[in-house]
Amino acid sequence: MKTAISIPDLIFEAAEELSHRLGISRSELYAKAISIYIKEHSNDGVTETLNKVYTEETSVVDPVIQNLQFSSVPKDQW
Repeated sequence: MKTAISIPDLIFEAAEELSHRLGISRSELYAKAISIYIKEHSNDGVTETLNKVYTEETSVVDPVIQNLQFSSVPKDQW
């Protein structure tokens, strides 16, 4: 898909230099950069969602369940 965007001159010039150095087109450079940015921010809502859950619910483990968990782990000698 073709699109038109506006970016600061310094970023454009740096991108031009990088695309030439890497031997890829400007379009490929921008597509890769945007893909990386999207991937880095794909889980941004996870922390927000967990924070909402734990404002309404407790994060304390029931003592009975906690004891069952501890008893199910074999004891190792150190």
